[in-house]
Amino acid sequence: MSAESTVEQAKQLVSLLWRHELPRKQGGRGPKPTVSVDAVVKAAVALADRDGYAKVSIRTVAAELGLRPMSLYTYVPSKEALAVLMADAVADEDAPIPSELPVRERMAAIARQARAELLAHPWLLEVSPWRLVLGPGLMRRFERQLAAIEGMGLSDVEMDRVVAVLTEFATGNARMAVAAHRETQVMTDAQWWEVHGPLLTQAIPPASFPLASRVGSAVGELYQAPADPDGAFEFGLARLLDGILGDLSIRTMDSPSSHT
Repeated sequence: MSAESTVEQAKQLVSLLWRHELPRKQGGRGPKPTVSVDAVVKAAVALADRDGYAKVSIRTVAAELGLRPMSLYTYVPSKEALAVLMADAVADEDAPIPSELPVRERMAAIARQARAELLAHPWLLEVSPWRLVLGPGLMRRFERQLAAIEGMGLSDVEMDRVVAVLTEFATGNARMAVAAHRETQVMTDAQWWEVHGPLLTQAIPPASFPLASRVGSAVGELYQAPADPDGAFEFGLARLLDGILGDLSIRTMDSPSSHT
């Protein structure tokens, strides 16, 4: 792809993302659009929620809207561009984090919102977040997240890293929770263990794996499943918040002003 083509595609995508904020272009000649870009994005999100990201294409989204596939290219140039618009639209749905909450709860809300979004829209796990072109939805979310931790005593870089650590932890946990949900739709954990349990018991010698056998038995009885994504999320989030706030507390105590 030529540099010129890359620039043109970037301009088109940014214009689509910021279509409600950028000055409107004067309408040209030709037929009036049948639907709006907003309607295209909304239909694509609904399709992905229902059938999965793999089912999203220019053709399938056009069918959802009762349009011919080629006509959809007048709204979005590609599935890749559509995915960016979809992710931005979903990000804009986040509710503000109440400023009156204690700081620990505001930080926890950042992680909880990130996880809840992925559980509601699992297809987002298939959209690469790396170099995702920023639209108003993603920017507004980032603004809300930063506002939730503003005034804690963190530097600007530390604020960015706290948001990143919380969201990345939530994303990793959500990936396991989504996998668990999908698998149990096919076969329950009890059914799976009924088949595999006796075979594994025969194949794995406890004497060779004493710790794994002991811990595995304990958590198996507790979870009645291979793992506990919800419990792991709460446990891990609490430890993350303890570490971030504990470090901040130590720095505050060690600062010169605290000894005056």
